[in-house]
Amino acid sequence: MSLNNDKAILKVNALQLHFGQGGGLFRSSRTYLRAVDGVSFKLYEGETLGLVGESGCGKSSLAKALLNLHKPNAGSVHYRETDIAGLSDSAMRKYRRALQMIFQDPFESLNSRHTVEVILEEPLIIHKVGDRESRRRRVAELLEMVGLPLSAASKYPHEFSGGQRQRIGIARAIALEPEILICDEAVSALDVSVQAQILNLLLDIQQKLKLSIIFISHDLAVVRHMSDRIAVMYLGQIVEIADAESIYSQPRHPYTQGLLASIPRLGETSPIEAHISGDLPSPIAPPSGCRFHTRCPHRQARCEQEAPILQANEGSEHATACHFWPEIATTRLLA
Repeated sequence: MSLNNDKAILKVNALQLHFGQGGGLFRSSRTYLRAVDGVSFKLYEGETLGLVGESGCGKSSLAKALLNLHKPNAGSVHYRETDIAGLSDSAMRKYRRALQMIFQDPFESLNSRHTVEVILEEPLIIHKVGDRESRRRRVAELLEMVGLPLSAASKYPHEFSGGQRQRIGIARAIALEPEILICDEAVSALDVSVQAQILNLLLDIQQKLKLSIIFISHDLAVVRHMSDRIAVMYLGQIVEIADAESIYSQPRHPYTQGLLASIPRLGETSPIEAHISGDLPSPIAPPSGCRFHTRCPHRQARCEQEAPILQANEGSEHATACHFWPEIATTRLLA
């Protein structure tokens, strides 16, 4: 992982993705599910930014908003110098070569009626890359890059294991030589032994192609292995972001501390619920003030009324959205 902090390839500012719910004929009582609600961050050239949080916190919605698979309601997504947020499908097409996604379920994301060759050649045809012969050579190169034999080209997705199908998904994602790869729970459906192989493959491909990666996962151990920096997401917002070592050794936000406490130790299971009290509130009606205050053991009156700002100390890139994180961090160190 090669990190260039001097140059951001992606700048996300105050991004919102709200889904309308109900409302009847005239939508007078329409409510909104706040899947992504004011998210800001930068992705630097050559880095892997991990994105973690409970199911339902908005990670996958954010990924799709970044690629305009869901159109954001507000905010900006600057790829290089261009704001791509909300672009039409036709306007977005030329940027899809640079921004690609690997999905959680490789079987669902691959067309079962097409051979691997057709699947891998399709993005090249859509973007009018090369002729038939050069595309066939490219398919062979892609299969070699992801560790599959050339004979795989004539087979169908159902003829492969889950790990092999994910390799095909990776090959398709890198076919157009993107600059940014978004991995949405890319290994969560795989066996642990296969996960390690796919993660190492992603790291190898990142080095070869000089990719920047947004790696989304609920598995904190996997995220630590993959990431240069980590952003922690809760109920549609980022509550903490820092380099991976700082997140794991000096977590500041109570939610981050709870997530880390939930990592299973040898011989025990340790669900998140055992370390973070209560249920995740509804993104349709999020709590006032700090959204985590309904589950936070350190909450005070201010937390219920005033939303904290995600900000870092002067001279630091470790940003936290918590009114009382200095006191909480000190208490944790003394405990």
